[in-house]
Amino acid sequence: IMTNDWMNDPALAGIDQAKLSFLQALVFESRTMKKDQMLPFLMAVAKRGQSEHITFSNEEIDTIAATIKNYSTAEEAVTIDKMMRLRKK
Repeated sequence: IMTNDWMNDPALAGIDQAKLSFLQALVFESRTMKKDQMLPFLMAVAKRGQSEHITFSNEEIDTIAATIKNYSTAEEAVTIDKMMRLRKK
């Protein structure tokens, strides 16, 4: 995701701006990482989210993922779909 446009999508109007900013930082920070760096990074992000008391409901996660897909390339959309399937297992 190259821009922050997705954060202004009307579908996200009910989601706290602090949560969206947290996600944008996550996307930005992870953009240049290699696959072997992702797990430690995601563990650190989870810890940071806990310390900042940032949690997402299942509905928020579904809405955010669907919205981000609208602003993603086809390849990014496939990755999002894979992550969402893993999440629901």
